[in-house]
Amino acid sequence: MNFLAPQLLLGLLLIPVAIGAYVWTQRRRSRYAVRFTNLELLANLAPKRPGWRRHVPPALYLAAIGGLLFALARPTMLVNVPREDATVILGIDVSGSMTAVDVSPTRLAAAKSAATAFLDQLPAGVRVGLVAFSSTPRTLVEPTADRQAVRTAIDALAAKGGTAMGDALNAMLDVAENVQKADGATAPGAAAPTPAPTAGSSAPAPSTAPTPAPSAGTATSAPLVAGILLSDGANSTGSTEPLAAADRAARLGVPIYTIALGTPTGRVQVTDEQGQLVTVEVPPDRATLANIAEVTGGTAFDAPTASDLKAVYDHLQSRIGYVPETQEVTAALAAAALVCVVAGAGLASLWFGRLP
Repeated sequence: MNFLAPQLLLGLLLIPVAIGAYVWTQRRRSRYAVRFTNLELLANLAPKRPGWRRHVPPALYLAAIGGLLFALARPTMLVNVPREDATVILGIDVSGSMTAVDVSPTRLAAAKSAATAFLDQLPAGVRVGLVAFSSTPRTLVEPTADRQAVRTAIDALAAKGGTAMGDALNAMLDVAENVQKADGATAPGAAAPTPAPTAGSSAPAPSTAPTPAPSAGTATSAPLVAGILLSDGANSTGSTEPLAAADRAARLGVPIYTIALGTPTGRVQVTDEQGQLVTVEVPPDRATLANIAEVTGGTAFDAPTASDLKAVYDHLQSRIGYVPETQEVTAALAAAALVCVVAGAGLASLWFGRLP
């Protein structure tokens, strides 16, 4: 916590002074009570002693004074503020291995449930797109703030085919690049356009040196565009290697958060060339997903269970959907002080029939 007027915190020195005055008053009151020598009559006049309760209202008043003094110093804090300029592109694996039941009830059912809950938690202004991929990627929903359209597309997902992870990442980046262009973003590393000088201007020619590219995932002046890639297997088909697509994401400044869904012992039954059902192991490719996240400036997560997957999405919505911002919290402290005053007055009236 920081303060815009820290010199006013000197007023807090009044708190120990007030505490000392209160303690002195209580001791003086005790000495006066001892002078009343008829103890039996005193017991009849005051059969019940308030005990610790008599200290509660003054303590609340002191807390209120402290809160007001802090408020006068105009405190500021970092708070999470909902983003209204972000775009999230979900890439969900719908290959045949998503029918594995090592994640209850199935990998695909868990992925659909967690993605839907993720949508419900995002701030209303964040746009969401959806790319589903198996042997080929499909852009099902362009980035939109219409949550129902994305939910409907997620509900319709069905598992079939291989895993074209690299092609899927490229499809997600096509969407991301379109968003950046529509929002007027300049790709990281590209020189910003310089307006031509007017006729007769003697201004020197601008430097042609390119703007240094920021590291992957760093914020630019453009709205945030990020991708979430969920996969449960290794890249088995497609024309693009996953790490080649990751390099493109780094150039565009699009962080990719990857989720490795499933356990190393996951299995599915498939039909072989002879028409026989065979059991095939389908462990997630954690290494490749971790490399994608590292190259692009994102974060890699493991989700061996449905609850783990939900926790990952909970973490991602707070990271992508909100941005830390320094805000003044004077009003909150003043409100807390007012609550302490009201509580102290209410308890004094309830217990002792008076306001101290």
